[in-house]
Amino acid sequence: MSDIHQEIAAHIPSLRRYARALVHDVVTADDLVQDCLARALDKLHLWRQDTNLRGWLFTILHNQYVNEVRRSVRRGRMVELNDATLPSRPANHDKVLEIHDLDRALDQLPAEMRVVILLVGLEGMPYDAVANTLGIPIGTVRSRLSRGRDALRRLMDVEANRPSLPTTHFRRIAPTPQTLGVLAV
Repeated sequence: MSDIHQEIAAHIPSLRRYARALVHDVVTADDLVQDCLARALDKLHLWRQDTNLRGWLFTILHNQYVNEVRRSVRRGRMVELNDATLPSRPANHDKVLEIHDLDRALDQLPAEMRVVILLVGLEGMPYDAVANTLGIPIGTVRSRLSRGRDALRRLMDVEANRPSLPTTHFRRIAPTPQTLGVLAV
């Protein structure tokens, strides 16, 4: 395997994590990542070595997601319920409920805010990389992140000075200014 292929393979876990946060379905997320990787390998000749490979891959994934959402809106979408999506027995019910509340609150945000929060909070991407990935100015990233955090606080009834989510459970969404987490003040 060549060096570029190994570098791409190293980004698969973060691409899968982001895709799962976007679509809330493991199978659909894996399909999205597979489409992203197939497109990246097909268009590898367009990638410049002096650019950020991670950002390029996330841009492809994001664009694939947007295209799929547009297609599904045009043709409608069938949702199947199965037992595989239901948790069998959570280890700690309170933490599971907090995560569920956060997930539900994220779903209530406009897509533009949710995507920025996921890229910054979950993936730990710097603002400029998020701006390049989404093709928007860095000021827009900051604005959407700030408004999204405020909306999450309201939706989850969290006071701005007192984060209620445990920082040990959300390593990448830790509510501290240093880690740029979702609920950072």
